[in-house]
Amino acid sequence: MYELTIVFLVSFVITLVCTPKLIRKFRSAGIVGKDVNKSAKPEIPEMGGTMVVMGLVGGVLSAVFLNTFFDFHFNLIFLLAALATILATALIGIFDDLFDMRQSVKAFLPLAAAIPLIAVKAAGSTSLFLPFFGDVELGVFYIVALIPIGVAVSSNLTNMLAGFNGMEAGMGIVIFAAVSAISLALGRVEPAILSLAMLGALLAFIPFNWNPAKIFMGDIGTLTIGSVLACAVITGNFESAGAILVIPYVIDFFIKALNRFPSSGWWGEERGGKLYSPDGKVRGFAQLVMKLSGGISEKKLVLVFIGMEALCVLAVLLSYSNALFGFRVFA
Repeated sequence: MYELTIVFLVSFVITLVCTPKLIRKFRSAGIVGKDVNKSAKPEIPEMGGTMVVMGLVGGVLSAVFLNTFFDFHFNLIFLLAALATILATALIGIFDDLFDMRQSVKAFLPLAAAIPLIAVKAAGSTSLFLPFFGDVELGVFYIVALIPIGVAVSSNLTNMLAGFNGMEAGMGIVIFAAVSAISLALGRVEPAILSLAMLGALLAFIPFNWNPAKIFMGDIGTLTIGSVLACAVITGNFESAGAILVIPYVIDFFIKALNRFPSSGWWGEERGGKLYSPDGKVRGFAQLVMKLSGGISEKKLVLVFIGMEALCVLAVLLSYSNALFGFRVFA
């Protein structure tokens, strides 16, 4: 569908054009943070996710325009409810970037952000598709528990595994390329719009965020990535695919939970162009990779995590092979 190509291109162009301008604006306004994984600790503009959100919104609104004035059919109410949830989550990210909210507060606020999506899904399907089993009817539990918890958990997970140049955008690109492909294969237009808009924005953003980064994603970006993923798989009714795609983030969560969610010391110690786990301790998944590798450059570290995400995509394709391709890989 050419309309989806337009959605992708609009989000890509908006992010590509706006990012250089806002980098200068944020730097002059003092919205900067230290790149803790560099020995010189340079100050880099933050809140780059603002441009990603702008591109996403532009892409989604272009779909609304095509729905209103042209022959592009989809469930407009579902899409707008998802957009409202995403923007509410992005607003949480803005407040966190500016005022550094407590982790406990930030963890629960996305539950409220899910209200628009809850409202529209209450009148729709309440079943959960599970690979190899088919649809499982969950009734009211799907509405009052699975949707808000899904949005909150996904947003917080993608917010936690972050802090390395290009990691958030790179892993996000792999995720939304997969979600876009699944949506198109299943004929689900609403998640295709969301994922293609996000994919376009992230592809335009990553050249500015790749090592050495000219701008950081910020919490507005990391929270939004998780929120868009949750909204896409929920509106597309392939939630279990989303659960597989966040496996690296879940591993990071448990490692950090064992360390009581450290607010500092989660980064690497640079020596000779490589990152090492400070004091030999492991406070997160990234530090585990540093320790197991005996030191690794930041670029290679990020590529390792992008590779892990690609393996998760492969697992999704295998588990959804019957729905996507008409045959089962596993009996």
